[in-house]
Amino acid sequence: MSVAEHKPVRHTWVEEELQDSFDEELEMEIDDERIAKELRGITDLDHKETIDRYTYFHELFRLQAELVKLQDWVIHTNYKLAVIFEGRDAAGKGGMIKRIMQRLNPRVCRVVALPAPNARETSQWYFQLFTPHLPAGGEIVLFDRSWYNRAGVERVMGFATPDEVEQFFQDVPEFERMLARSGIKLIKYWFSITDQEQQHRFLMRIHDPVKQWKLSPMDLQSRIRWEEYTKVKEEMLNRTSLPEAHWYIVEANDKKRARLNCIHHLLQQVPYEEVPHEQVTLPERVFNPNYERSALPQELYVPKIY
Repeated sequence: MSVAEHKPVRHTWVEEELQDSFDEELEMEIDDERIAKELRGITDLDHKETIDRYTYFHELFRLQAELVKLQDWVIHTNYKLAVIFEGRDAAGKGGMIKRIMQRLNPRVCRVVALPAPNARETSQWYFQLFTPHLPAGGEIVLFDRSWYNRAGVERVMGFATPDEVEQFFQDVPEFERMLARSGIKLIKYWFSITDQEQQHRFLMRIHDPVKQWKLSPMDLQSRIRWEEYTKVKEEMLNRTSLPEAHWYIVEANDKKRARLNCIHHLLQQVPYEEVPHEQVTLPERVFNPNYERSALPQELYVPKIY
């Protein structure tokens, strides 16, 4: 049957709305697999069987519902939550953040993904770049990379001197203890993937036109300097995992399991409870018998191509 001959399945309005909500996640999953077949002749990397799609979606939607409860509790209690996502390029940090944000209010939960600092910013106190983005009461902030750039990419690529790196290691424990004393809950995740898995994901980006923007010259350098990144990562985790701000490692070769495990773990780190809500009643619309709706010019409307 051709696309034109395909007859749509009829659903109630409520079913259509629910299905549209679920399809948003399905679209991203299909996109992840869209070009995989073309790469089978390029890479010999085999994947172990991942979690089945039904279980994945069922658990993801359940965990996302809990994230909404967490959000409500954060607002209700004026809690301040900051979560750092670090890891090698293509480790799955962005996909993880998307799944956390998917059902949340962007006015409450926001993502911070800062560009490279400009000349003025490089002359400032290093942490000054990040402090304006820390959460106020009733906010959740997700850092897609963070001040740990200094211990990772800046160190490996020579953007920071050895003295600056050592100063960072001396300063960061006290900085994060200051955050804890100010009432900010800081959680730090490192997404861990293997050499082979990163190679596979980079090949996906190279051969997929809609994902090529994700591959920067710095990413390519990270392949060359894999072992150097490994050494600095291990030192960073050893020197900066604190009682007030633990590092947690997410095994991320399997994207679906990594997302579920990370969200589940995140929910365990915050003592949230379900917040009671007043029952909402939809008011009746007011009709004015003397109101006549004027016709708008046709050129204002988007053409109905589909």
